[in-house]
Amino acid sequence: MLRPPIATVGFIDEYCLFYRSGFEDVRAYECFKWLHVGIVSSLPRKTLPEIAKLNGLKDGQSLHHFLRDGPWEVGEVRAIRLHLIRQQIGTRPISLCIDETGDVKKGTTTDYVAKQYIGNLGKTENGMVSVNAYAVVENITYPLLFKIYKPKSRLKANDEYQSKPQLAVQMIQEIQALGFVIERVLADSLYGESAAVISRLEKLQLPYIVAIRSNHGVLMTKGQRVRYNRWRTYDQPLSEHPSERRYIREIIFGHRRKVRYYQITKGSMKSRTKQIAGSS
Repeated sequence: MLRPPIATVGFIDEYCLFYRSGFEDVRAYECFKWLHVGIVSSLPRKTLPEIAKLNGLKDGQSLHHFLRDGPWEVGEVRAIRLHLIRQQIGTRPISLCIDETGDVKKGTTTDYVAKQYIGNLGKTENGMVSVNAYAVVENITYPLLFKIYKPKSRLKANDEYQSKPQLAVQMIQEIQALGFVIERVLADSLYGESAAVISRLEKLQLPYIVAIRSNHGVLMTKGQRVRYNRWRTYDQPLSEHPSERRYIREIIFGHRRKVRYYQITKGSMKSRTKQIAGSS
């Protein structure tokens, strides 16, 4: 007879119980819960040794073994998590945010680590990068999917290179297939200037708001001109901060199109600006 798992924090035990069927070994299930305790804790560095210490473990070896060799399936755990999120959101439409993030890593022992641009750091470093998809509903963010970006220099024998925009397109289609109702797609300029992403969004008839670079080109017929409408002010709500005054104006390339273009700035109107494009 299996012994009951060691209890942790009440709400974590209640949440992790949804995943209990994915762990035949009670020790693996306990590691799963201990990792959750570490993730939601106030630890400044959420390393395995620190999480182990927080949970009263001798060292982080059991957690390391759980992540590297544990008898559990990532796909099964992900499917349960997405099912719970789908139940929570219900039929409410989501704003789907596509973004990327990275972590600095030393050496090349970890798969797909390479010297590459890491967006959240704003510079090139040795590390790993993932493309991520989040749902935002009524100011609550739900992590949905992520895919590891595999640089050409680190591909394995059976790998096929896929760009970050290609990974984004895959996730958008997978999220639709899961039954989420996408109200709009939000993304930065890497995806906003990707023909693969924009053409797929238009084919799926999904509205989008994407960032574009200031030198983004738009085809116009001979004799047409670019018109900048006057600036308008609006207050941008910010989480855990007061609203921020910003300015927006529309840019019309010849005539208004299905895709509309805007320029946004904060502070004075001479401050650094960002351009966006949107389709409804």
